[in-house]
Amino acid sequence: MKKYFKLLRVEQWVKNLFVFVPLFFSGNTTNIDLLSKSIFAFIIFSLAASVVYILNDYNDIEADRKHPEKRRRPLASGAISKSKAVGILIGLIILDVALVFIAQTYFHQSLWKFATIIAFYFVMNIAYTFKLKHVPIIDISIIAIGFVLRVLSGGYITGISISQWAILLTFVLALVLAIGKRRGELINAQVSGKTRRALDGYNVQFADIALSISVTLAIVCYLMFTLSPEVQARFHERVFYTVIFVVFAFLRYLQQTLVYNRTESPTKIVYRDRYIQITLLLWVAAFLIQIYFKK
Repeated sequence: MKKYFKLLRVEQWVKNLFVFVPLFFSGNTTNIDLLSKSIFAFIIFSLAASVVYILNDYNDIEADRKHPEKRRRPLASGAISKSKAVGILIGLIILDVALVFIAQTYFHQSLWKFATIIAFYFVMNIAYTFKLKHVPIIDISIIAIGFVLRVLSGGYITGISISQWAILLTFVLALVLAIGKRRGELINAQVSGKTRRALDGYNVQFADIALSISVTLAIVCYLMFTLSPEVQARFHERVFYTVIFVVFAFLRYLQQTLVYNRTESPTKIVYRDRYIQITLLLWVAAFLIQIYFKK
C-alpha cells in the first residue's frame, strides 16, 4: 500500500489545503455547508494532482532512474508497472469527473466554473510535463499559477469572493516555494555533478536573488492584504499584527535555505522545521482570535 501512496504522492496533498483559503479568510470556518464544499474541492483537487504526478513520473522514468532520490519512486524503481500506473491514472480521472457531478447534485448548484478550473489545471500541467517544465521562468510560473487555481477553486465552489491581494499573495508565495525547490536541485547538482534539463537557465546566484525578491513581494502583499478595507472590516484592525508571524516564518525559511543550505524541497522543510510549524500554528491561532473575538 505504501508504494501506491508514494505513486499518488499523498504527502504533497498538503499543497491542496490552499482550497480552504477563501473559507478561512472569510471567517466562515464553522459554516458546515461551506466547509463540506471546501472538503469536496480538496478531495477533487488532490485526485487531480495525483493524476498529474503519475503522468509526470511516467514521462520521466528514465531520467528519474539516474537521480539519487527520484530513482526510488515506484515507477522508476519498478515497484509499480507502467500498465498498472496507467490503469490507476485512468481510474482517478473517472473518479474525479464523477465527484464533480456528485458535488453538483449534492450541493444543488452549478459548478461549471469550478470544473473549468480543474480542466485548465489538467491541460496546463500536461503542457508542463511534456514541454514547459524545461522552459526557465515559465516552469516556476506554472507551479505558482497552480496554487492560484487551488484558491480560485475553493472560492468558486463556496461562492466566496477572493481578495486581489490574496490571489497575488498566493502567486508570489508559490514562487518562493518553486524557486526554493530549484535552488535545492542546483545545490544537489553541484555536489553530484549531475544535472537535468529542468535546471537549464538557472544558477544559484539567480535563485538567491529571485528568492529574495519573491519573499519581499510576499511580505508586502500580505501586509497590503491585512490593511485592505474589506479585511479590516471583516476582522479587526489588530489583524495587521499577524504580519509578525509571516515575517518570522519567511526569515526562518531563508535561513534554512541560504545559511544552512538545506537542499530539500520547501514542503519537506515545513514538515520538519519546528520553528516554522510553531509560527504557522501561532499565525492560525491569531487569525482565529480575530474571527471569534473581534471586540
